[in-house]
Amino acid sequence: MKTWLSIFLLAAICWSCNLNGQSGKSVSPAAFQALLQEGKSYQLLDVRTAEEFKGGFIKGALQADWLNSQEFAERTKHLDPAKPIYIYCASGIRSADAAKALRKKGFQVTEMAGGFNSWKKQGLPVEQQEAIKQISSVEYENLIRSADVVLVDAGASWCPPCRKMEPVLKQLQQDLPTQFKLAQIDAGVHTELMKQLKVDALPHFFVYKKGQLVWQQQGVVSLEELKAKIL
Repeated sequence: MKTWLSIFLLAAICWSCNLNGQSGKSVSPAAFQALLQEGKSYQLLDVRTAEEFKGGFIKGALQADWLNSQEFAERTKHLDPAKPIYIYCASGIRSADAAKALRKKGFQVTEMAGGFNSWKKQGLPVEQQEAIKQISSVEYENLIRSADVVLVDAGASWCPPCRKMEPVLKQLQQDLPTQFKLAQIDAGVHTELMKQLKVDALPHFFVYKKGQLVWQQQGVVSLEELKAKIL
């Protein structure tokens, strides 16, 4: 009798731990949405391809393609280990593998069971990228000549390192309010221009002086380096 009681108590403790430790668990789309609506600080990660992401995504999601190991490693290294990650893919297979890899690095991760397909089937809200006219070569040329010094930021709201650069660029504008013009271009929308500029990873920064390219850099850049290239 005591043995059965001990087994029952152990099972109850494990069940309770599972309920309180959903960081390593998979939850339904409805439960996933409830987590997003709790108001707590988190990081929402979509591990599908860029093309899949364009077809629809969950509001506020960052994107890092699990099937592209280099892109995934580069983008996720800028995530905050102090904040939980809520992760999804199309059906739940890729996100399970990605979650396992992130947990090994110390991240607290919760997966969405069934992925984005299940999310849509349940009629939960989906964001779509707006159809925006592509920037032409002539328009870009006019842009980089619109001020003596132009800093072009080719990035995207769903790119983790781009998000990391937001406070840096804000501080740059505060410190140098009249010395340059900031031109931010959504690389996920203006794909033809990105091909012309040979941008293959985000963010990518360009500094033009009197219309001439004087510097470019891919990835996260310090405030001090940006100031040095602008002045």
